[in-house]
Amino acid sequence: MAQNVLPTDPTLDEVRAALAPIIARNAAFDGWSKAAVEMAASQAGVDPVIAALAFDGGAMAMIDAWFAHIDTEMIAACPSETLDAMKIRQKITSLVEARLAAMEADRESLRRALSILAMPQNMARAAQLGWRAADHMWRAAGDTSVDYNYYTKRSILAGIYAASLLVFVNDKSDNHAETSAFLARRIEGIMRFEKAKARFTRNAERRPSLARFVGRLRYHAR
Repeated sequence: MAQNVLPTDPTLDEVRAALAPIIARNAAFDGWSKAAVEMAASQAGVDPVIAALAFDGGAMAMIDAWFAHIDTEMIAACPSETLDAMKIRQKITSLVEARLAAMEADRESLRRALSILAMPQNMARAAQLGWRAADHMWRAAGDTSVDYNYYTKRSILAGIYAASLLVFVNDKSDNHAETSAFLARRIEGIMRFEKAKARFTRNAERRPSLARFVGRLRYHAR
């Protein structure tokens, strides 16, 4: 039976947000296709013409909307009061695992989505979606960096998240133990990198500076 999940006069953004998880569920059978949109619209009691208009960008628009839904699910599963009590390693691990848990029921749809994202014409958009996911995770973890760390942290995490998804869709171990172990190793790599970078920065600050040396000479010459 169709169940309307939208207000009387919804915006296209509201239609996308409401239909995204339903489309993902249908994509396991129909692929990321017009058929999946039509089925989702029927299940949600949404005008199929409006649904088609909301996803006129095709498969990429559907996947984009689903990933935005995963962003929301992640934040709901990892409220700030819970994350605040964790160390940064635990925060990032929990946030990635929350995303994976939100996609658990739709792993076949995820597999199909990753195949579409890997197509040459979609790689730039795929990179944008990976960056967006990493940005949401770092912001949820409390990151406030604004210098080059802002970019390096997101670039590294986006790569780890993408690799984790590839492991996840093929993981047949109990409770996704293989994915958890893979993620733990990669996050340990991030932590080592951050520690090494911090040591390098401290050492650089302690190195003799020609400018400071000349400044002292000028000061004492007065």
